[in-house]
Amino acid sequence: MTDLVIRALTEGDAHLFHTLHDPALVGRARFGFTYRTRAEGGDYRPDWTWVALRDDRVVARAAWWGAGDDKAPVALDWFDFADGEADAAAELLRTAPLHTEYSLLVAPGWRERPEERAAAQARIDAAIAGGMKPLVERYRYEWTPECGLPARPGRLEFRPEPDDAVIADVLRRIMPGTLDAHDLRAIEQGGIDAPVRELMDFFNWCPSPREWWRLAWTPEGELVGIQVPAHNPSGPCVGYIGVVDGQRGHGYAYDLLVECTHDLVERGATKITAATDQPNIPMARHFAKAGYPITQERIDLV
Repeated sequence: MTDLVIRALTEGDAHLFHTLHDPALVGRARFGFTYRTRAEGGDYRPDWTWVALRDDRVVARAAWWGAGDDKAPVALDWFDFADGEADAAAELLRTAPLHTEYSLLVAPGWRERPEERAAAQARIDAAIAGGMKPLVERYRYEWTPECGLPARPGRLEFRPEPDDAVIADVLRRIMPGTLDAHDLRAIEQGGIDAPVRELMDFFNWCPSPREWWRLAWTPEGELVGIQVPAHNPSGPCVGYIGVVDGQRGHGYAYDLLVECTHDLVERGATKITAATDQPNIPMARHFAKAGYPITQERIDLV
């Protein structure tokens, strides 16, 4: 086979991204997303978009994403390759100087459909060969008014907390016993403060106001946890739900989720996205109870 040329695109040849045939069985194209550069009114930068070419033909592509002010990408959104070019795709990931989490989007029940299962597994295998490893599979939810607004249980009181140090301390109290794979990985790599820093960075990265964050208390004044209604760059979302160690087992995460939903609806949301790890069965049950349907599944590799 002829040698590969692996390079970033430029604004002048960004159209090459679209020359790779993609049957849209998995990934962002499966859900109607399109690749457009920022100059074209889209979300992507050509210098964060890399291709592998063989005889001037694109055989693999990868596009990383970041918000408008981000100095480095925060996610690998697109990762596709031609039949028989998995090795080229892996080499692309090893060569490109961009290293972020890869979230492969798949439709609910994807393993039951052979073509989708094969397409997903091919990308997973190529990403692993390129230096990544699977972390967790997640459910992605999308609430709309047709789902019905769940009634507030009325068991908790919610109050704002302006002190970041207090918020960080609450997050530390949530970490023992957490079921979140990203938090567990951060704890393993950097101790209990590592996921706290990551969460605080994420909360502040969201364009929604700091004043929306709410701590939850029992009527007797015992701290229960935190809920963060937020907007990410795509719109309203359940930013975070967390119950402190010692308060689990009472179903309080459902109360926090319902309150978060009401907060966003009262601020005009007509669509709310959310996600949780599939192994986090208690939280998945809370989303189902609150009327949040699963619209996507997601495979996270790091």
